[in-house]
Amino acid sequence: MPTTTIGLLHPGEMGSAIGQAIRTAGGRVLWSSEGRSARTEAAAVAAGLDDVGSLASLVAASEVIVSVCPPHAAFELARQVAALGFRGLYVDANAVSPSTVRRMAAVVQRTATFVDGGIIGLPPKAAGTTRLYVSGASAARAVALFTGSLIEAIAIEGGIGAASALKMAYAAWTKGSAALLMAVRGLALSEGVDSALLAEWQRSLPELPDRSESVAKGNARKAWRFVAEMEEIAAAFSSAGLPDGFHRAAGEIYRRLEGYKDAPEPPSASAVVGQVVKPAAHS
Repeated sequence: MPTTTIGLLHPGEMGSAIGQAIRTAGGRVLWSSEGRSARTEAAAVAAGLDDVGSLASLVAASEVIVSVCPPHAAFELARQVAALGFRGLYVDANAVSPSTVRRMAAVVQRTATFVDGGIIGLPPKAAGTTRLYVSGASAARAVALFTGSLIEAIAIEGGIGAASALKMAYAAWTKGSAALLMAVRGLALSEGVDSALLAEWQRSLPELPDRSESVAKGNARKAWRFVAEMEEIAAAFSSAGLPDGFHRAAGEIYRRLEGYKDAPEPPSASAVVGQVVKPAAHS
């Protein structure tokens, strides 16, 4: 059976894991180093991906393109690929709202085939931890790319938008509740009752002290990516006739943590919690 050539956009922490999974399943994976950071290059090299230089070269050489990028860049990246005349299978695996992914599909499907995707879980180190949900008429083709890898690809019904809707609903809780916990700790800190709150949680909600610490430390360096994701979730809520303020506020919490991007070490939880409080709150 001939090897499928897949272009990966772009191999960051999750993207490189996706690329490595596709290689494990037997695919050849290309990436484009043009305009990418040294960190991305290191991840691509570690994953065994083949650099073809430019986006144009990647599009020309690929039968399938898998997009894994920050949510704010997903639509523009799809537009660029379509403008280069891509005619294969385009799998969008980004954290975007159903309305955004349908706009992307409308652009890409002028020349190519489109599959909607949503990733749940961290970059996999073992089987059973990470799933890629896909939807659309050609979802089975996307599933086949990952057969035998650490990533479980699952096709769901509902057409384009279904996989993104599932991702939005899932992240609305996981990342939304994490932002709420940081905001609650921020309020307690600004009023001088943080220690008392932690003591009460330990008595009545014993899982929350450790969780509030872990989400603060774990999310700080990735917060810059979550701002647009919260905005996409808010758009999904609004389109469904639901209040969107929950996740617009969560986006603002993550925006206040953008300075931790590329921090060399995970910051302390207390520093992160302090950062979500505007200085005016202490006056």
